[in-house]
Amino acid sequence: MKTLNLSTGFNPFPSSIEEIDSKSFLFSGGEVHIKLQDSADEVLISTRLNDSNEVMKLLLAVDALRRSGCKTISVLIPYLPYARQDRVMVSGEPLSVKVIGNLINSCGFEKVYVFDVHSEVSLALLDNCELISNYTLAKEVLKDHADYLLVSPDAGALKKIYKLAEALNYTSDIVLCNKVRDVSNGRIKQITVDQEDLQGKDCFIIDDICDGGATFIGVAKELKQRNAGKVSLIVSHGIMSRGDSELGEWIDHIYTTDSIKDTETALVSRIQLANLIAL
Repeated sequence: MKTLNLSTGFNPFPSSIEEIDSKSFLFSGGEVHIKLQDSADEVLISTRLNDSNEVMKLLLAVDALRRSGCKTISVLIPYLPYARQDRVMVSGEPLSVKVIGNLINSCGFEKVYVFDVHSEVSLALLDNCELISNYTLAKEVLKDHADYLLVSPDAGALKKIYKLAEALNYTSDIVLCNKVRDVSNGRIKQITVDQEDLQGKDCFIIDDICDGGATFIGVAKELKQRNAGKVSLIVSHGIMSRGDSELGEWIDHIYTTDSIKDTETALVSRIQLANLIAL
């Protein structure tokens, strides 16, 4: 087996596995082009699908591999784009997760590996999909911590946190938070916490995606008003689309992976997926 890493600087596989070199560029009309320097009977691809060009590059790479005689192709897509668009809310909207799912399924992958995907709908729509949980990420972050509290930032994260707690052999209370949104504009109106005194314990908020971060800022504020110690965030996919300055006002540290990008700051630590997954 050989690997093919389509995203520059991103290699989540052991260095002992031989890698296929590739070159890609844009034609003047904006079309993506890729040329492989090698092939193999079995190939495992990795890619960050951060924009539509990267999606097209994946489709082209698969076609090139098939034309070179490759028989078995699998792919690691750590952050699945459009997983948050898993339902049609109003007339005129697409079911975006199904659109990306159809494109990926058209490649006929042997396996599609995704890391801590946002919605279980994605798992149903992707053929031959295998979910990699966030357990190794949480274990790596928490291995040197004791007497801490796990925090669910909203109802959507609760099911995953119960499973994570079992994997960690965590026996303390899970702090349950919930949020109320203004349906007219999507803004968070209120965040509730089910405990009044957190007794100075360090708190770790667990979730899959940090985009703008408004939910986590609101949760951290409420936790600190309830006598929390340090408040940290463990999040599988750190987008941080608004930067980290406002997050840093309320959150002591953010632990994430390199599923989206590699950039680290004083606030944000990125743990390489190569150290967390084994395929």
